[in-house]
Amino acid sequence: MVMGMTLYARIQNPQFFTLRNSAQAPYLQPPASLKAAKTKPKTCTADELHYVPVSSSDWKLALWRYLPSARAQRRNHPLLLLSGVGTNAIGYDLAPESSFARFMSRQGFDTWILELRGAGLSSLDVDGYGEDSEITLSEGERTDTVYKSNKSISKLSEKFIHLFERLSDVLDEGKNSAIAIQIKDFTRKIVSFIEDGQLPAKPQFYNFQERFSSSLEDFLKQLDLIVKYDWDFDHYLEEDLPAAMEYIRIQCGPKDGKLLAVGHSMGGILLYAMLSKCCFEGRDSGLASVTTLASSLDYTPSKSSLKLLLPVADPAKALNVPVIPIGALLAAAHPFASRPPYILSWLNPQISAPGMMHPQLFEKLVMNNFCTVPSKLLLQLTTVFQEGGLRNRDGSFFYKAHLGKSKVPILAIAGDKDLICPPEAVYETVKIIPEHFGTYKVFGEPWGPHYAHYDLVGSRLAARQVYPCIIDFLSRHDA
Repeated sequence: MVMGMTLYARIQNPQFFTLRNSAQAPYLQPPASLKAAKTKPKTCTADELHYVPVSSSDWKLALWRYLPSARAQRRNHPLLLLSGVGTNAIGYDLAPESSFARFMSRQGFDTWILELRGAGLSSLDVDGYGEDSEITLSEGERTDTVYKSNKSISKLSEKFIHLFERLSDVLDEGKNSAIAIQIKDFTRKIVSFIEDGQLPAKPQFYNFQERFSSSLEDFLKQLDLIVKYDWDFDHYLEEDLPAAMEYIRIQCGPKDGKLLAVGHSMGGILLYAMLSKCCFEGRDSGLASVTTLASSLDYTPSKSSLKLLLPVADPAKALNVPVIPIGALLAAAHPFASRPPYILSWLNPQISAPGMMHPQLFEKLVMNNFCTVPSKLLLQLTTVFQEGGLRNRDGSFFYKAHLGKSKVPILAIAGDKDLICPPEAVYETVKIIPEHFGTYKVFGEPWGPHYAHYDLVGSRLAARQVYPCIIDFLSRHDA
């Protein structure tokens, strides 16, 4: 490992917020500059919830903290977990029996999950945030929000029709086939759900109407904020990630100032991009090791299903639509993918391979883990399909170009049946890393079990097969 200057200057007089689980044993008080709150939202299942201000914006990022077990081996570095695009912390802590974060804390790692701006509990204002202080809209505010967003919603509807019509053509090779007609009928129902916020009251939807209405309301509440506080991948990389890493350093005080980091999907892409940019600028990354799960800077050699998102990205830019409500779309699509007549059953393998997740946990993941994504973020991420791979917002810097200079140990893990980031995409980035710093591992066997995109994080077999591999790697670089 390369020692050197700390990558980021310390934040002056940080106004950090921490919310603590009263059930935990007493611990050392944080520095006086940190302001403690008494409660945390019920949605946060971590031991503690912290808020980190981003100095160049009004955002306060949520950090879920899982305290290390006193019975486990003492670790030298805290562990930072980064989620994928449009997802929150729930994916790392789906249930007590399916929690990557809790598994790592039981192994002695002081574990933190970062929710980037716009995701999960990250907020533009968390002062006085309490257990029962969920953000709500009055009837007048809701009407005003719906009125102001109506034009954007209509534009979004056009794109969803275009997207799913193209999907039907690709998957069934014909616009007049039965499944194509079913998918197009479904898209028009989606448009009706989005524009009216209502669902047909049919028994097969169970309590789905209420849950979708909640997802839609969350989307509408965010819409005005997203228009005003727009962001892209570079904001995550240059502002959010440094602020969170510095906060964790202050809280945990590792002797060498370094962190261990694990990133899933876009979370791993962020870590790759940070290493590359630091190499280019001659700075220390502040990372003792990096583990990526289903991540790559360059998808060009693969048949990734993400290519199907390209038709929605370009029209979104042309029509100046600010956001893509991934959470609301998946919430609306879930009944069609998981129950008869299974019109959209092809959606499920994008997330998890058959039999790898309990149905109730899969439903919880789909209904609670996904958020709204700015169109400009999606547009920037689609450069992974262009020659040279992911680049910065103005296209002048290719993050893949300087990764080969990194001397940070990297473990890159792929799933054998990952349709979103196939093994060949993962390897396209791994082959750049010097052999003595890079380790590449594909999980899945020819006759099963198989690993899809999320299975590396929270499937029923991950704790027995994937987690030990990661722990061994982290332990070797925790000196």
